[in-house]
Amino acid sequence: MQNFVRSLVTEWRKLDLPFAGEIFVVAVSGGADSVGLLLALHELKKLKKFNLRFVVAHFNHHLRGEESDADEQFVKTLASRFDFELALGKGEISKEMGNLEQIAREARYKFLAEIAENLVAHAVLTAHTMNDQAETFLLNLIRGSGLGGLGGMKNFRSLKSQVSSLKSEENFESNERSKIQNSESKIHLIRPLLNWAKREDTENFCRLNEIEFRYDAMNEDLKFNRVRVRKVLLPLLKDFNPKIIETLARTADILREDYLLLEKFNEKDKKRRTREEKNYNERQLDNERIAQDQKPKTKSQLEELLLRDLKDIVPSVRRRILRDWLRENRGNLRRLELKHIEAVENLILSRKSGRIIELPDGEKVIKKDGKLLFQKTKVDKS
Repeated sequence: MQNFVRSLVTEWRKLDLPFAGEIFVVAVSGGADSVGLLLALHELKKLKKFNLRFVVAHFNHHLRGEESDADEQFVKTLASRFDFELALGKGEISKEMGNLEQIAREARYKFLAEIAENLVAHAVLTAHTMNDQAETFLLNLIRGSGLGGLGGMKNFRSLKSQVSSLKSEENFESNERSKIQNSESKIHLIRPLLNWAKREDTENFCRLNEIEFRYDAMNEDLKFNRVRVRKVLLPLLKDFNPKIIETLARTADILREDYLLLEKFNEKDKKRRTREEKNYNERQLDNERIAQDQKPKTKSQLEELLLRDLKDIVPSVRRRILRDWLRENRGNLRRLELKHIEAVENLILSRKSGRIIELPDGEKVIKKDGKLLFQKTKVDKS
């Protein structure tokens, strides 16, 4: 058994994935990473290590004309050669459309989610490597992400949260609320190469087995941020640290663990605050009902945060609470920057009352009567 295949089996065990009786959708673009993953899965089936059903999924964005069609034909041939089932998706994405990288990812993951749902698959496999993790870390660092963003990609997460995070792309952590059709979906997104394989490993594995792979010319287009990070920034950093890919990937792992610890603390604190607010609001409602002939209070609790719960806590936890609160009220954190979070935090710590923080899209955070109030954008109905 070759080292690449052996490493994949080791990671498979670490992730506690099934060796038999399940269906996996394998995302294959035709590049070295996905071809290397598919080749290793074929080898493990041939060696009878896996008794699993693998379905190759390829999405043709039609971004490169004949080249995109050639990628599709290549994957068709590869799937047939290794006796894998094949699912194809197509999309017409114009190069003039906004954030091309994000739009393409959204279309691709929507397709993968639909295939996985239809097959009742256990998981979708993608071939992201340590290089992808290092690039993601730097991209998130450059645009000012919090711990969640700097933690990079997870090697194991729910597919519904991945689709949701792409639909609500923002400068901080991903929004975990699902937008795929089946909100009860238990299907996972798994990146089995992420923790151990580099891009050179997948390329060498393909060459060693005399398997060709496709090359996307858009990976040389410096107008894309990820390409500039890959082609310009990382080579510069490699002069300082020859193992910069591994270093950044491991740093992302450490920060992700710290983030998860804070999440647990925040969730515990959130439950405490919810209980206290519920008790407080129930007392207030009782008093108001007596004063107003049993007429109940109708103001939404979602739009308020009590200042007393936010002043004497760790700053990182306070900022996390604020991000969660703003996400719940806005639906996402799109267009919010670190300066907005810091402005709201300064509002909490200031002794002055009645101050207002302006947010993107005309929304506001107001400090009043010992609370933070969120004011939504008013819709002009004229």
